[in-house]
Amino acid sequence: MTAPKTKLGNKAGTKLSTKFCFVASNSEKASKAFADLQKKYGQHTPQDCDVIVVLGGDGFLLHSIREYADTGKPIYGMNRGTEGFMLNPYSIDDLPQKIASAQKITLHPLRMKATHTDGTTSEAFAFNEVSLYRQSGQASKIKVSVDNKVRLEELIGDGILVATASGSTGYNLSAGGPIIPLGTDILALTPICPHRPRRWRGALLPAEHTRFRFDTIDAEKRPVTAMADTQEFHNVASVEVKEHKSKSCILLFDASHNLSERIMREQFAP
Repeated sequence: MTAPKTKLGNKAGTKLSTKFCFVASNSEKASKAFADLQKKYGQHTPQDCDVIVVLGGDGFLLHSIREYADTGKPIYGMNRGTEGFMLNPYSIDDLPQKIASAQKITLHPLRMKATHTDGTTSEAFAFNEVSLYRQSGQASKIKVSVDNKVRLEELIGDGILVATASGSTGYNLSAGGPIIPLGTDILALTPICPHRPRRWRGALLPAEHTRFRFDTIDAEKRPVTAMADTQEFHNVASVEVKEHKSKSCILLFDASHNLSERIMREQFAP
């Protein structure tokens, strides 16, 4: 179908013509919103649009970031799911105006290189987190190095993860890690159910120049799996992780829906 072009004003008072691509999760709320928005504003492909509008929860938004990051188009999420920390409130009538005045946050993914126990290698990108976790009933044993210096000779437990700001409210938060404000150049290094050392709860490190390396100890007896978001790699001997600046995604947030306040509330949530 041919989509209508929506005229809207930006802060400079100029006229813009906005083409939307709507994508939705499988939930009933998201499907209805998809139909309503498509009827009102039309539909373009991800390659031909100006903005990709994601309808769903936080999990579907993060999935969409991975799916559409290479298009170079900004992503505006609206909450039509169960969680909505990274999403804007749902609104159909004033969508063009909200997008025109939205706050922009640039996300960069992590680049993971895994070396398997058979000597082969795998590479992947993750906008949320790279995690290592035990593959069997045996606790994992992992040597942790940061910037070519060993920081933990042996971490015993279920595993460890490196989370970006966008991924910090997911698996990282469930594992006891901190929430990182979007737009900050920080990564969270968080242990998963650590047994030894018991008092180590992780670290916050600058994203731009930090390089992580994880070496599995006794990998045959204690096999370890690595995950880059939803991509899974079994029987890893070592994993290297660093931020990848040349790849990015722009998220849009309502100017009136204070992102800093949302982050503050989440950190004091019961």
